Amino acid sequence: MLTVKPGLADVVAFETQIAEPDRDGGSLRYRGINVEQLVGQATFADVWGLLVDGDFGRELAPAEPLALPVHSGDIRADIQAATALLAPTWGLRPLIDIDEAQARDDLARTSAMMPSFVAQAARNMTVSQTARSASASRPARDATASRPARDATASRAARDATTSQTARGVIASGSARGTTVPQAARSAAVPQARVDEGRSATERFMIQWQGDPDPRHVAAIDRYWVCAAEHGMNASTFTARVVASTGADVAAALSGAVGSMSGPLHGGAPARALGMVEAVERTGDARGYVRQVLDSGKRLMGFGHPIYRAQDPRARILRAAAKELGAPRYEAALDLEAAALAELRERKPDRVLETNVEFWAAIVLDFAGVPAELFTPLFTCARTAGWSAHIIEQKRLAKIIRPSAVYTGPAGRTPTEVSGWSRITAR
Repeated sequence: MLTVKPGLADVVAFETQIAEPDRDGGSLRYRGINVEQLVGQATFADVWGLLVDGDFGRELAPAEPLALPVHSGDIRADIQAATALLAPTWGLRPLIDIDEAQARDDLARTSAMMPSFVAQAARNMTVSQTARSASASRPARDATASRPARDATASRAARDATTSQTARGVIASGSARGTTVPQAARSAAVPQARVDEGRSATERFMIQWQGDPDPRHVAAIDRYWVCAAEHGMNASTFTARVVASTGADVAAALSGAVGSMSGPLHGGAPARALGMVEAVERTGDARGYVRQVLDSGKRLMGFGHPIYRAQDPRARILRAAAKELGAPRYEAALDLEAAALAELRERKPDRVLETNVEFWAAIVLDFAGVPAELFTPLFTCARTAGWSAHIIEQKRLAKIIRPSAVYTGPAGRTPTEVSGWSRITAR
């Protein structure tokens, strides 16, 4: 008799040499190295090489100067589509038809492009928000003004409307929806020569997005990316391996992984955790807020993890980063964390519910000037490292992923026993 494990919980599907989250010890090791020994020493590009190659011999190379080809108004969808389009653009061949060295090169090229696409989308978002702010600040038409004045105002309004219409097509946020983005709205791209001045993959990303980023913000994003680069057999990594197991090209596997990030249960928690910190800042009563949330039956985002039975080591790293870098919401987050842990221990003494990475990731990303709608895209950038390593490992395994399911539907029956069959026979 087969035992059903909903969600594949506790099902061991693979052997892996990539990462080891220690359930009881509260540690995370990349290729045997504790991630706490890497943060602040190795850059994200170095960690990409470690996870994929098993050593520090080759870091992730810079992205190629390729423009984001999709502008739907949904950043996640655009990154997913743009990644998939790299296969026909570059002529990427299926994994089943190439050797491991070629697969590694394809993964490096594609992984480097994905943060570039996110940076371009983020910059377009800034252009759009600026245009909307300018439009909102325009004074209303004065009905008592002279005709020449009204004509001049109308002329300015027409120009402003054109600018606003152009900007509305720019990628704005996960909730906004545009159509296509006119080239005029994307003319503020940072020159490639300036992007190339970045000394690391993270700095190049920040330059392509912000133009002249604060070095502390670069450091914050790099630490976050190192912490979030890999974490075992999670939903997106499993998706990448499933697609890779079919022999598809690497862009398809990475694009599929991005698709799994569209749901709020994987990658979206930091944005919700930031909302809790903002609520505590407004009320000034962390314990009261925590009680209100729990009494209403809602979840406290950023606490508890299906893997760890101790504090998430990545939370420890990012808490220290928030303090060291002077994140303005550090104190409020610290108060909320203390209140949440105390209340959870009182209410659920039999469960281990410690702070997880999403809570402090929200504070670090907020410090770096990342709006909440970009939290998941930045998580995607980090996870390209782990996805790539698992795609290589799946290629070596050379076995399609095809789990079983226990059928629990109706027993054998005839069509006449099913409602609506008479409609079919009457035709």
